[in-house]
Amino acid sequence: MQEYWELYMKSIDGKPASVLFNAGISMEVEAIRYIYPIIAFVKVKLKEPNERGMLSTSEEPEIAYLEDKLEASLIKFRIGKYVGRVISDGYVTFLYYLQFTYNWQDFLNFSLDEFGSYEISSGYQDDEAWAYYKNLLYPTAKEWQIIQNHKACDAMRLKEDNLHLPRAIEHKLFFSENEAQKDALVAKLEAEGFRVQNEIENEDGIKGLSFYRIDKPFYHDIDALTLTLIDLLEAHGASYDGWETSIVKS
Repeated sequence: MQEYWELYMKSIDGKPASVLFNAGISMEVEAIRYIYPIIAFVKVKLKEPNERGMLSTSEEPEIAYLEDKLEASLIKFRIGKYVGRVISDGYVTFLYYLQFTYNWQDFLNFSLDEFGSYEISSGYQDDEAWAYYKNLLYPTAKEWQIIQNHKACDAMRLKEDNLHLPRAIEHKLFFSENEAQKDALVAKLEAEGFRVQNEIENEDGIKGLSFYRIDKPFYHDIDALTLTLIDLLEAHGASYDGWETSIVKS
């Protein structure tokens, strides 16, 4: 089972939430969901959440230690897999998929014996479909795009790029089924100030287009742009396939 973790922000019940999840396991869900058919949680009330209900810097070391104890206990009792963590509204919730539950209480006793000062609840239920992983932890297409945007921006900053400076940003799209709406999509992109460059084709033979416009690649600017493009392309039978640009230093 692969270990590849991603961290991102989303809104849950109208409140900001920090979601950490094992993305590497996503390709194995169909193969393992019958082995680990039970979703379980340990929910901890934060003592000193910040004004947004998130984990404060002062409390972070203790919660990190609690998380480590839970994971060590999970390995000790061999009952399941840690798949994610959600921090929101003054709580941190750790999520696991279990093989069995007969020693769930032993797992809790061993891992939480040092944390009596915290208000902690726990439980489990059947989830053979892995709905919690797919619908709560796993990002939507737009959330995935924001994750990739911020990774790209972080990498550019390491190269001393001035993200506030406009430059040509190239985008790619691929048609979902056919090119029936190609002309209408090209017209819409051009009306929005984009220039279509080339027709492209991926390794599976699916056709698409590359196009560009002068924009700023700063975090919130590129987020707004790419999320708008996702909606526009989906309305015309196409899917967004990311962006790239050159490094521009001040």
